[in-house]
Amino acid sequence: MKYRLVTPGPSMVPSETLLSLAKPVIHHRTAENKAVMAEALSLLKQVFCTKNDVAIFTSSGTGAMETAVATFIRPGDKAIVISAGKWGERWVELCKTFGANLIELKATYGEVVTPEQVAAALKQHPDTVAVYTQLSETSTGVGHDIAAIGEVVKKTSALLAVDGISGVGAMECRTDAWGIDLLAVGSQKALMMPPGLAFLSVSEKAKKVMESKPAPPMYYFDLKKYLAKAAENDTPYTPAHTLIAAQVESLRMMINQGMENVWHQARQMSKAMLAAVEALGLEPFAKRPCEGLTTIVVPPGVDGNAWPKLLEQKYGVKVAGGQGSMKGKIIRVAHMGYVDPLDVIGIIAAMEWSLAELGHPVESGAAVAAATRVFAEDYVKTPAAV
Repeated sequence: MKYRLVTPGPSMVPSETLLSLAKPVIHHRTAENKAVMAEALSLLKQVFCTKNDVAIFTSSGTGAMETAVATFIRPGDKAIVISAGKWGERWVELCKTFGANLIELKATYGEVVTPEQVAAALKQHPDTVAVYTQLSETSTGVGHDIAAIGEVVKKTSALLAVDGISGVGAMECRTDAWGIDLLAVGSQKALMMPPGLAFLSVSEKAKKVMESKPAPPMYYFDLKKYLAKAAENDTPYTPAHTLIAAQVESLRMMINQGMENVWHQARQMSKAMLAAVEALGLEPFAKRPCEGLTTIVVPPGVDGNAWPKLLEQKYGVKVAGGQGSMKGKIIRVAHMGYVDPLDVIGIIAAMEWSLAELGHPVESGAAVAAATRVFAEDYVKTPAAV
């Protein structure tokens, strides 16, 4: 049985990338490794749609998030946090940890915070140092309108920090054009890698703010050190350089396909999943769905813990359940990174079969047909991936 990992991280990894991890380990302070670092940084900038410098950390994405807070927030500084789920709540926890004067814009799970709410908060708090938000909130499946939020924030002195850990590589994200000053990304989501790497792009505006502040009480995550070493295609401390070399393989695939095509495929898979959800008589949980993940309300009469277990144990489809208060109430199906339309069709078939087995009325083949129509109308007419 083929195992399909369609959780919102970690995600499936291409064989070319996995094979890179089997190569002999080289020393990290060599010209050979600097060449790999140079390519990694160049490809990351292309994927992020930025000319800004990028720091590479050996950590989970939370390391990049913490750096984005600790570097720019001092005790008493105002920080606006958009909180629409567990990852927005992580921004809240980080800001509290570093003593921020916190202004929390909180949305009900499944909802989003609007650009208008951000504009109102900035008008009320013009001395805000930074606005922290998410591109994709993976706990609920919502996606924020970062382009519009960026237009609001760029008119002020505040920085815009975006958690793109699960969104970048699945959702359109134009870092420079949208005015994103700090973009945190992780390797294990749409960038098609195992966990272990985090990335943070840093704008010139953010650098000026960083230079204006006293050094933060940090050592390993000292951003100035990382940016200085990145200019030399290096890192200040021992990097997970085998992971960086493997990340290059996955990034090459994305650039060869073209970011517009990558985003288009993700949009089509999202539309297909939502069409299947409707055909099954189910309800999507997110009011403004992100494009790398579909969250589905567990229907009445179906055990919300048993459904994911059945999908994995009988059909080899590993989805994620809800987190915290949503445990047992929703399932989360990722279609990011190394997932293609044929995978999506198979996942939907498994959803049909498993729901029928759990006693939910299902018209056999209806959801698969609905998804297939979406792909037939658009995706099959697009150029083949390289």
